Amino acid sequence: MLGRIMRRWLAFGALLLVLTGCGGGSSPPPPLPVAAPAPPGGPASELSTSSYRLGSGDRVRVIIFRHEDLSGEFALDGAGNFAMPLIGEIQAYGLTTRELEQRIADKLKEGYLVEPQVSVEVLSYRPFYILGEVKSPGSYQYVNGMTVLNGVALAGGFSYRAKQSDFLLQRGGSNTASRPVGGDTPILPGDIITVQERFF
Repeated sequence: MLGRIMRRWLAFGALLLVLTGCGGGSSPPPPLPVAAPAPPGGPASELSTSSYRLGSGDRVRVIIFRHEDLSGEFALDGAGNFAMPLIGEIQAYGLTTRELEQRIADKLKEGYLVEPQVSVEVLSYRPFYILGEVKSPGSYQYVNGMTVLNGVALAGGFSYRAKQSDFLLQRGGSNTASRPVGGDTPILPGDIITVQERFF
């Protein structure tokens, strides 16, 4: 009885070997997809200038289609406001360009134009600030697409005491909390970057 069971198991094993050998010439299955790595620099790297909010020091071009006399270039004052012909002061602080377009259009509809078409473009951005262990800390003119390391280069590079692996970023003013970011993190106008001192 035991011999019959053993012979059946041996025959079953031989059959398995034959079946697996038949597929030897086929190509191996494709590898499983690998998830893309998280973008360096954490949440700050996901931010973009498409959602940029205007602030003091920005300069914008406002175009009112078919009304060149109302169009022009305007600088936001210390409170984030500017004055336009006909409608007077516009509060732009904290708005995106799309929101500012809507605000201007709403003002123009108040007894001036029927269906105003408004376009707003940022001509120049307010500066960003880089502090700490760089050779020339201070404020620098923002250029679209800049990263933290671009800012360090503008500030003359690292000091000999600088920690070069990670940095602190404040977004939204000096009273906001700082968060650690990497060197390839995109920066926005008004950002405050701090290069820390390394421990020897």
